[in-house]
Amino acid sequence: MKESYIAAKERWAQKMAGKAKPTGRSADRLPPGQRQVHNFPVLDLGLQPDVSPDKWELKIGGKVENPVTLSWKEFLALPEFSDVSDFHCVTTWSQFDMEFAGVAFFTLADLVKPKPEATHVFFKSYDGYSTNNPLDVCMDDDVIIAHSWNGKPLTKEHGGLARVIIPKRYAWKGAKFIREITFMDRDILGFWEVRGYSNTADPWLEERFANPSSVPPGFGSETAVS
Repeated sequence: MKESYIAAKERWAQKMAGKAKPTGRSADRLPPGQRQVHNFPVLDLGLQPDVSPDKWELKIGGKVENPVTLSWKEFLALPEFSDVSDFHCVTTWSQFDMEFAGVAFFTLADLVKPKPEATHVFFKSYDGYSTNNPLDVCMDDDVIIAHSWNGKPLTKEHGGLARVIIPKRYAWKGAKFIREITFMDRDILGFWEVRGYSNTADPWLEERFANPSSVPPGFGSETAVS
């Protein structure tokens, strides 16, 4: 993990400095079972919380040296990071070259300083949603807490004021309406994970469900998974 973390941080630093070379796209850019779309479907739990900037806050704690609670103003004052990545929804659609801007996960990790025993990250949202990821997945150069998409502020429909983007996982692993990030020394399953969805969620391995034979009825239609 140490070597991959260092390599990811070097790539991230180059992006922050504007010196990163464009990433070559592989022939298998579209994961198996996915179809490319050119819009951004709205998928959620049926609740789109209306949190104003003066009420919004992001709590970051758990197994860290310096827990913090950021106001919207403090969040926006952190170094801005923008990146172009592909977006893969478990409901079988993908959109290429989506430009998100916000704060890199690396920046937040540097701010709170995870303790050595931290191995996982648990995300909570304003709509009651939650999801989990290994820390090494989050510590990649393209993971971002985004407040903008394609040059415009994220709308409430797409998870604003801020949402987590983890391009190398199905999109449900990136919580919309983010309000809390907890570094943990163990894994805890989130909202969809306890309901039969994969805990690893790698699009290229089609890790959609914990039990691949138990596909939910109507899967592939616009199911409420983001």
